[in-house]
Amino acid sequence: MTNDLVYGSAADQRGVVRTLKLDLYQPVSDTSTARPAIVWVHGGGFVGGTKTASELVDQATVFSKKGYVNVSIDYRLGPKDCNTASDAVCTESIKMAQYDAQAAVRWLRAKASLYKIDSSRIAIGGSSAGAITALNVGFNPGDVGASGSTGFASDVAVALSLSGARVRGTADVGDAASLMFHGTADTQVLYAWALSTQVEALAAGLSSILTSWEGDGHLPYGKHRQEILDQSTNFMYWTMDLEHAAQS
Repeated sequence: MTNDLVYGSAADQRGVVRTLKLDLYQPVSDTSTARPAIVWVHGGGFVGGTKTASELVDQATVFSKKGYVNVSIDYRLGPKDCNTASDAVCTESIKMAQYDAQAAVRWLRAKASLYKIDSSRIAIGGSSAGAITALNVGFNPGDVGASGSTGFASDVAVALSLSGARVRGTADVGDAASLMFHGTADTQVLYAWALSTQVEALAAGLSSILTSWEGDGHLPYGKHRQEILDQSTNFMYWTMDLEHAAQS
């Protein structure tokens, strides 16, 4: 693990230029020269949270041991909690988070040779606001800000969501496959929003699975940890065709 690598910079809503950093998790003692990669995005209502969120550290560690390169990112935070508000400020916060996450995807492609990454096999995942961001990245490959690493594509093959939903753009042919986990009693990101996201994805001909937990609320990661890890492993293996990925 390598902490605090800079992947870009951009001004926040107060006009302050923020340096964007990520933590890098790499497999050790393997021989692969083209590993799949995952960008992880933390939650926090677009106003708080950090790249060291416990569920992200856990997932990044687990998937590094499976042979993935993982990055957990910080991104520009807004001035108000968007779990309890919906206005122009929150709209801008959500957009900035998407742009920063896309910059992290581009950074992985820019560093593909250095970190032995297969640029065609990149996923993004997150929790709550991070899950919203992951889905927004997955469904908006052409809607790109310039937070860093320009000149590289920011599309992803897979979006993983824990308690999230798509709130920007539309699901279109060629967008990412999506795997969503959601409690039916979530009062912060409503279950109906996740269901609508899946319906739109399927209507566009995309692979999309929604795992629903009856009666569960927001972010029940600990309760469903193994299920999340197992389903995510299988979904990415299938949708990114890892059977035919480079082995050395």
